Amino acid sequence: MFIAQHPAVPYSDPWGVPLHERIKTLACGKRRVAYFYETANNSTFRYRAYNMVQVLNDEKNRDISASYFFLDDLHLVDEIADLADVLVICRSRYCHRINQLVTKFRVRGKRILFDIDDFIFNPSYAHLIISTLDQATDNPELWDYWFAYISRIGETLRLCDGAITTNDYLASRITEFSGLPVNVVPNFINKEQLNLSESLFRSKKALEFARDDKICLGYFSGSPSHNLDYAIIISALEQVLENDPRVELMVVGYIEAGPELSHFGSRIKRQHFHDYVNLQRLVGSVEFNLMPLQLNDFTHCKSDLKYFEAAIVGTLSIASPSYTYAAAIQDRENGYIAQAHQWASVIQGAIENINTYPGMAATAYADARSKYAWFNQRESIHQALGME
Repeated sequence: MFIAQHPAVPYSDPWGVPLHERIKTLACGKRRVAYFYETANNSTFRYRAYNMVQVLNDEKNRDISASYFFLDDLHLVDEIADLADVLVICRSRYCHRINQLVTKFRVRGKRILFDIDDFIFNPSYAHLIISTLDQATDNPELWDYWFAYISRIGETLRLCDGAITTNDYLASRITEFSGLPVNVVPNFINKEQLNLSESLFRSKKALEFARDDKICLGYFSGSPSHNLDYAIIISALEQVLENDPRVELMVVGYIEAGPELSHFGSRIKRQHFHDYVNLQRLVGSVEFNLMPLQLNDFTHCKSDLKYFEAAIVGTLSIASPSYTYAAAIQDRENGYIAQAHQWASVIQGAIENINTYPGMAATAYADARSKYAWFNQRESIHQALGME
């Protein structure tokens, strides 16, 4: 584990802004963008609405202004529709209030876009999604839930003039389903996340990536739906832990380490779910960020956020070769790629080559900063919005 450590920083959700302030922010630009999501959260809303608004409102000439709104704000839908030139609906399920929102913008001749970060709009893939997420397929209520959820998102998508998504693979699936034009704006690192992450990286670099006598592997889960992904690496982890007493495992979030590893005792460390800023501290403390993933149409659509959020703190990732991971990681240059049967050997090889770590980590950091820092996203957001 790395010696460079930072204490926890105070955190509160930065998007808890009163409605009247958000409307005021929307009104101050010459061209105005309203982002809509059902309710604020730390995942899709943060990446696909809050982060976008943060970038657009950073422009010094205030040519473009943006703000975000929720279902609870729609009592002022007429005021929002009068002010905004473009509406971006983020991954929202169809209902009468969504229909009303779209209608208000449509009758005013305003452009309406749909932003989606996951392959959950085509009910033909419901079985694949349910199986990949390790859901209880014998439960008929689960089938009702997922078919309704996916279909409602797909219906909202069909109401729009175009779409925005996170990668080319998912963009192709959207076009196949809807026939709509699609632009790609990747997930990226916002200001709060970047400020702490760069401080973490500088501290590690100043200490020349000094470590204690342990090597820590990290698995970071943002949701409880990754059981089958984690299962890919359990036998490899058992083998590596058995062969090398220096190795420890840190499991963070909603996944348990598993009974197969219980006999390693204190070498298995468990951390609860952290806010997205302080999570960077944990990611930055481990040598290797493990990113196993099943390979199918659903997972190929996943974002590469786990890669760049590790790279920006100088932590190397070992990943399955999904579409986005394989595109982001050049094997043995800024991380490692492992086929399902290779996890033990790739982890062991990465440990054996620990002397190459500082150079690879610096390469990964530079890659993440150039491609995924918030200040490098303005052009792609403008293009997606039709505001070049």
